[in-house]
Amino acid sequence: MSADPDTDEAPPAASRPRRRWAILAVGVLAQTAASSFVYGVPFLVPTLRDERGLSLAQVGVLVAAPTTGLLLTLVAWGFVVDRVGERFPMAVGLGLAGVVVGGVALSPPSSLVAIALLLGVGGMGAASVNAASGRLIMGWFAVDERGVAMGIRQTAQPLGVAVAALVLPVLAGVEGPFVALGWTGLACLGAAVLVVLVAQDAPRRAPAAHEPTGNPYRVPTLYRLHAASALLVLPQFAISAFALEYLVREQHWQAGIAGVFVAVAQILGAAGRIATGWWSDRVGSRLRPMRQLAVGSAVVMLGFALGSAWVPLIAVAAIVVGAIVTVADNGLAFTSTAEIAGQAWSGRALGVQNTTQNVVASAAPPVLGALIGGTSYAIGFTVAALAPLLAVVVTPVRAEGPPARER
Repeated sequence: MSADPDTDEAPPAASRPRRRWAILAVGVLAQTAASSFVYGVPFLVPTLRDERGLSLAQVGVLVAAPTTGLLLTLVAWGFVVDRVGERFPMAVGLGLAGVVVGGVALSPPSSLVAIALLLGVGGMGAASVNAASGRLIMGWFAVDERGVAMGIRQTAQPLGVAVAALVLPVLAGVEGPFVALGWTGLACLGAAVLVVLVAQDAPRRAPAAHEPTGNPYRVPTLYRLHAASALLVLPQFAISAFALEYLVREQHWQAGIAGVFVAVAQILGAAGRIATGWWSDRVGSRLRPMRQLAVGSAVVMLGFALGSAWVPLIAVAAIVVGAIVTVADNGLAFTSTAEIAGQAWSGRALGVQNTTQNVVASAAPPVLGALIGGTSYAIGFTVAALAPLLAVVVTPVRAEGPPARER
């Protein structure tokens, strides 16, 4: 049995390289740093409006700039990662983000357009981590550990958002919004140094007998997987975008108490990603658990809808359960995407996966907000339940092949 961690045969634990956990830790830190920048600008909105006199539409441009840059370059970074490896693109991208954001912090341009363009370039650099860190895990972890490893990696985004939410508003009030954002740039530079010092490109190997080597998009499997994963983003953002508003406006909770409640639910969701990865490793499948979680997401959406209409306590419970269930499939989809794409295409496939999810994540809050505002939470979340129900049908479970343990 091979001891190569990138083969689909699982070598004994004692023969696996210990550095894989250090590499995973650096990948998580890198993704956390990048996420604190890309998703941190919204926490500067009040200070930006006060100090710069910006309208909501103007600050909306700044909020969207990093994520726009990220969306435009995810697939391109995946192509680079497939060609040259993971460490160099990650270090260069994080370094670019750090330098650009640091420049904005030290000498912010007077033009709003110039600031937005620079933040967009920073988002382009930060996008390197999304494809590279996922591919790094696929290379260094054997098939029976990838679910857990990818689940740990997927906690980086909520961790980055949590750090930004806790730190940036305080720093912005003391140092100003752009100087506060500069600290996320410094975090990106520090992560780039760690990547250079600790991370190593995943071992390259000859493809396994069952592994695809050509373009995986010649068959519909990945298209269906991307579509199912994008559909499952809708219930995730229905919970994350409207839970606080529902508790404060509809249930008359104090904002501080509601914020702590939602934060605890998000932490439970991060832990749920790891637990789901462990589950997928044990059963030797990514897509069967993903389909079961899609059923769970639909039940949660309907439970919230019913509770908001008749029994508020059920709606509150659905927020907690939904914060766990609706995000638990994320790592499974990423792991399965890389495994189905194969070694030669995994970077690009992960780039496409990231892009489709982020497009839905950007569209879901305004669309659902308009629907809920025009009708009610009950109707809005009932409509949202249709997305995971459709994902149950679309998820390509039969195309996954034999369980990993049999391989």
